[in-house]
Amino acid sequence: MISTDPPPTPPASGRGDLPDRLARAITMAGPIPLSQYMAAANAEYYATRDPLGSAGDFTTAPEISQMFGELIGLWAADLWQRAGEPDVHWVELGPGRGTLSADALRAMARVGLEPPVHFVETSPTLRARQRAAVPYAHWHDDIAQLPDDRPLLLVANEFFDALPIRQLVKATDAWRERLIACQDLMFLPIPGKDVPDSVIPEELRDAAPGSVIETSPASVAIARGVAQRLAARGGAALVIDYGYGGPAIGDTLQAVSGHQFANPYEEPGSRDLTAHVDFGTLGAAAGVEGVRVDGPVGQGAFLTALGIDPRAEALTRATPGRAEAIAADRARLVEDDQMGSLFKAMAWTAPDWPTPAGFL
Repeated sequence: MISTDPPPTPPASGRGDLPDRLARAITMAGPIPLSQYMAAANAEYYATRDPLGSAGDFTTAPEISQMFGELIGLWAADLWQRAGEPDVHWVELGPGRGTLSADALRAMARVGLEPPVHFVETSPTLRARQRAAVPYAHWHDDIAQLPDDRPLLLVANEFFDALPIRQLVKATDAWRERLIACQDLMFLPIPGKDVPDSVIPEELRDAAPGSVIETSPASVAIARGVAQRLAARGGAALVIDYGYGGPAIGDTLQAVSGHQFANPYEEPGSRDLTAHVDFGTLGAAAGVEGVRVDGPVGQGAFLTALGIDPRAEALTRATPGRAEAIAADRARLVEDDQMGSLFKAMAWTAPDWPTPAGFL
């Protein structure tokens, strides 16, 4: 549903009653898939707080430096110009505080690109923060509600990592789906029923006992939905997240609270649950729908190709007193030992649109 009215602000939340509700549900109906547990935990978590910044649980790239959003805005403007400057919509999935879009839209406006803005966001708390940053945006609960009358320029930064995952664990005789059980409000991962070999990538079927494979049907569905829009109406999507080329072996489920790693099975709804993004599977899902897939490339290489170094130099000349801070922000975004390699960028582009910058 499109909303342009100010969303209500929920009451301050402490522990919340989600652990009790999940415990009762598991006690009555039995263990639930990890994907169901993760979906419930993150829905509660994002609905009841602003998790960003020093007072929150984590910091994303747009909150580190304006350079990040500005360069993405210029990336979009360059692509728009080379596509012939059509009428487009700007879309961000999971916009956080709206900082990325605010910085990107400011940069785009300098070259005459001022598109309607659409945010896909379900959290009332974050919608309020986004309204402060981009007051003229339109809000949607899911991608199916996005307008389909013109091309989309879409960005998803640290969006897919928070979507629910399934974990398939190799036992001695078969692969089994990981379930979540509960005993006295203690949530525990346990092996569930066998899954058929057909759902396991062929090259990973003979992995050693204890090996874990992660899949995200929710991510695949959204990737396909976005790609269908792009193939039908034109435009491009930019996905930036931490992840791997996949498919691969590994348990990447993690929880973060107060900028520290935490136990993902304690106090669901009070901490951010994420998993590394399988870019290989995500790109394959989008490609099936007829878009061109470029990447993934490391975030450091991507931002360097877009011109983060001259932008940092320009900011330093304008505010010499912030030279050290600007240099530290740039390093955090691009250096291999920080966000430069773990975080990756991938583009999905309509077949008749040019190849985006950073992937040329």
